[in-house]
Amino acid sequence: MAHTRAGTLPILIALAVALTAALAASIAQPATAAEPRWAEAIGDHFRTLPPPAAAPERWLLAHVDVETTGLAPGWHEMIDVGVVITELDGTELDRLFLRIMPAHPDRLDPGAAAVNGLSLARWQARGSLSEAEAVTALRAFHARVAGDRAVLFTAYNSWFDIAFVDHLFRAQDATWRELWHYHVLDVPSMAWGLGYRDLFGGSLADTLGIAAETRDPLQHTGITGAAANVEKYRALLERLAVEPAAPIPE
Repeated sequence: MAHTRAGTLPILIALAVALTAALAASIAQPATAAEPRWAEAIGDHFRTLPPPAAAPERWLLAHVDVETTGLAPGWHEMIDVGVVITELDGTELDRLFLRIMPAHPDRLDPGAAAVNGLSLARWQARGSLSEAEAVTALRAFHARVAGDRAVLFTAYNSWFDIAFVDHLFRAQDATWRELWHYHVLDVPSMAWGLGYRDLFGGSLADTLGIAAETRDPLQHTGITGAAANVEKYRALLERLAVEPAAPIPE
């Protein structure tokens, strides 16, 4: 038995050394997946652009608002999108509205339905697009209106809208960065910087003395949201021009 153990020990040591070397090699040289086309398309072209402060004529804003089947990007889906492209001073150049047929309408959250009134029959009757068709339409609109000018994605609570747009484009092996700049602007953050503490769009509209977006679920869409956000943006620019930043409440 002692002889057997003595003969086995070098074998065990050799196996341990081999396993350790294999593990180290797998850590040092992990398998690499091919870069998806949407990631490759992102590029770094934005680094060569002069900033808006230096060349405002080279820049535009795309005020974007989306309606969805719920609050979880990647699980819930976009059902429509509104885009209003403006100059940096808020002057409108053009707008686009698209209805999108969700692939998983069974995931519709009741709260979302109460806000946007999603009805598959109504969406079909009003010419809703597939996700692929929606991405194609967004690209065509952007190319026609923006041309070679840089465009900043601008929204109200922008993480929400850009997250859903990101999932929409990725599903088509594409990226929203083909259209819009790396930086994303947020309207309530602009208001916050001026001292306004209204988080919700209707409340901020009241504070700014402008009309709030409709709450009628049969009228509430991405384009009504995008247009309302343009009005908030313009009102904030006007406030900034005539008065200093509002004092921060105690």
